[in-house]
Amino acid sequence: MINRRRVLALCFGAIAAPFTSLAQQAEGKVPRVGFLISETLSDQASRIEALRAGLRDRGYAEGKDIAIEIRSAEGNYDRLPGLAAELAGLKVDVIVAFGIKALAAASSVTKTIPIVIPATSSDPVAMGLVSSLARPGGNVTGATTFGPEIMAKRLELLKEVMPGVTRVAILVNPANSSFAPMFKQLEIAARSLNLSLNPFEVRTRSDLDRGACPA
Repeated sequence: MINRRRVLALCFGAIAAPFTSLAQQAEGKVPRVGFLISETLSDQASRIEALRAGLRDRGYAEGKDIAIEIRSAEGNYDRLPGLAAELAGLKVDVIVAFGIKALAAASSVTKTIPIVIPATSSDPVAMGLVSSLARPGGNVTGATTFGPEIMAKRLELLKEVMPGVTRVAILVNPANSSFAPMFKQLEIAARSLNLSLNPFEVRTRSDLDRGACPA
């Protein structure tokens, strides 16, 4: 099982535990972090810079104390397994997965390299990527905004702000395996609030440009 505090210190600079132990894995070795990105680099630019800033705040200078390898699928998800395998082949010390599809791809190619997801709105438990949110197990850790309470709360807040609302449109990607369990939780919450849900499929970026079609 991975040392999650050490991994999160590396990726986020968010905790006090020192990262020097990773650097000491081999004499003179510079730790390498792999960024695996599902979407485009421009989409994730702010998050990438935030991670780099966190590392700088911890005293790690890129190119000197730490190396970062970036691989982006640029929205072509079929490329992700190959890119994940490439990072694993480089023997990076940790993989940061930007997007649930990147997480799934990274998990499919390594069970030993620590994998961190900065944040996801998907359910990694339903996808079989972790054992539970409280005790993920294996080599995956990170943060998620998914949860039955959170999903219900979003609808509650909407109803509070707009008491007269009766129908709610939801943009969904059926290709995301966490869609089904997420939607079930939303339906339960919606019924308790006398709301009906209308899912609209958005499988690709072009679907947003054209206007989503009812599922």
